[in-house]
Amino acid sequence: MVPDDEGGGVMRADLLYDGIDGLDEALAAVDGFDEVLVSGLLRPGPAQAAGLAGVAEAVAGSPLAARVAEAAEKAAAGTAGEDHLVALAGARTALLGSAHDALLARVEEAIGRTRAEEDGTAPADAAEPSANLLAAARSWLCDLARAGWHGIDHELIAGAAPVVSAMLPDPALRRQATLLDGFAAELAASCLGASLERVPVRRWADLWSRAMLLTLPGAASAPAVGEATGRLLPLGVDVQEHATAVQAQVHAVFEPADGGTPRLVRASVSAPKPDTVVGAGLWQLLRPHMSLLAAVSEGRAMDLDAMPVSGEGDLIWDDARARTGEPAEVFATARVALPTAAAFATAPLDRHPARIAVPVLLEGYAVEEDAFQVAGVRLAVDSDRVPAAGPLTPEAVASSGACVGLLRWDAGEFLVQPLAVERMVRKKAVAVHAGAWAGGTADKAGIRAEKAATDAVKVLRERAGKLLRK
Repeated sequence: MVPDDEGGGVMRADLLYDGIDGLDEALAAVDGFDEVLVSGLLRPGPAQAAGLAGVAEAVAGSPLAARVAEAAEKAAAGTAGEDHLVALAGARTALLGSAHDALLARVEEAIGRTRAEEDGTAPADAAEPSANLLAAARSWLCDLARAGWHGIDHELIAGAAPVVSAMLPDPALRRQATLLDGFAAELAASCLGASLERVPVRRWADLWSRAMLLTLPGAASAPAVGEATGRLLPLGVDVQEHATAVQAQVHAVFEPADGGTPRLVRASVSAPKPDTVVGAGLWQLLRPHMSLLAAVSEGRAMDLDAMPVSGEGDLIWDDARARTGEPAEVFATARVALPTAAAFATAPLDRHPARIAVPVLLEGYAVEEDAFQVAGVRLAVDSDRVPAAGPLTPEAVASSGACVGLLRWDAGEFLVQPLAVERMVRKKAVAVHAGAWAGGTADKAGIRAEKAATDAVKVLRERAGKLLRK
């Protein structure tokens, strides 16, 4: 919530819990199709035929209707070809895209914020990737769909390896290759499929349908890229960590130098990591690649000069085009600049409810277990997303009176992921940030974690050097 006299208005949290026409039906159709992929399409049964018919019925009023109806019929008979499976992947993606749009429209209504109109700029021209390699990738994905998740084995999954190896040298195919490689590795870690007790049904169906569509010519065309010159005001850092990789995504408000409408933007940096580097040690891997992290840690703005920015609002970070600016306190930014900032449009293939992450400011709430009471409405707090790489803790969130966070949607409800909170300490407002250690820290816990990470990386480098000498 943002006070009216500072450019905002009270967040209509109640709107987040009003029903959205057609949302449940769209998601139910997606769930039905996802269950089809569990057993596969080699010998579909009545339950799978019903799931396929549900997808066709859900898009019956769209331009996809005829193609998806034919694809569902063929798949239910066990005779679906590549084109039919592509059509089904497209229908599933369209349904999730419509759910994304409906949920995002509800969020924007609740917080009173607008979304910028698309400028209609065409994607950048790029050389057409090899059709043969894309067809090979599509063929492997079709084999997966026919086998189903319960039918995967090491021989089937190994079929992705030569395709990925052939794709990786071509920059135009690297996006598809990375997705296929990661998907195959995840499936291989779960083999044999017949013995799986639990299947990540939605996740694997997401990866499969996205990969299928990215094998179509032009689907992975480079997005239009503009330039951003002006002042960048950070709001917070979202850290996403896996066993072998880490990414920090800075959410910020960009104020154009020409006085144009402020925009919501993101800047991301990622790095591979050993599984022994955790907590505050992650920043050692990320810091050398993006000076913005130091500015976030110090509470400063950055001045950008022709920084490349995608049509979705992602800054393609280049340290040479940025310099540290004046102090910029996160909550001041959230109270003054955030309410007037417009978001960029979302690319078609990125329209998915899981991708919703809208920066918001909440104030005047009451705290209860794992939730904020906002204007009489319970808003769940997604504390699992708060990284261990900073001083923001569940205890700090529970004692807060203001929060800058990301409004997300997961498992059928809206949640807020805290990026920073403000709480009273000795009658003084003190801010605690998830990214406070991004540029370095004098905090004792942070120093200990960084030292442990330094020791772990040193040992790994020594071992790697010995192996290379052999």
